[in-house]
Amino acid sequence: MTHQHNKDCQKFLEHISSYIDGELDEEICRQIETHLKTCQSCRIVVNTLNKTIELYQMDGKKTTLPPEARSRLFACLALKDDVNHDE
Repeated sequence: MTHQHNKDCQKFLEHISSYIDGELDEEICRQIETHLKTCQSCRIVVNTLNKTIELYQMDGKKTTLPPEARSRLFACLALKDDVNHDE
């Protein structure tokens, strides 16, 4: 089943960043939260954006790939991997 965004979804998506940043007044937030209770697709958008922000804010934490995965990724992207994995 494909979700068709209606006017409520479109209105919500226009304000998604401000909603997540807590910059909207209470009434608009209530309207958005009511919409989210009934719209799984918009909940997915909010959850995904929140997770993206959370991952971005993991300041100072370095994520590393296993050497084999890194090599495959760089090969797929046609990039030169100049990192010495023997260190």
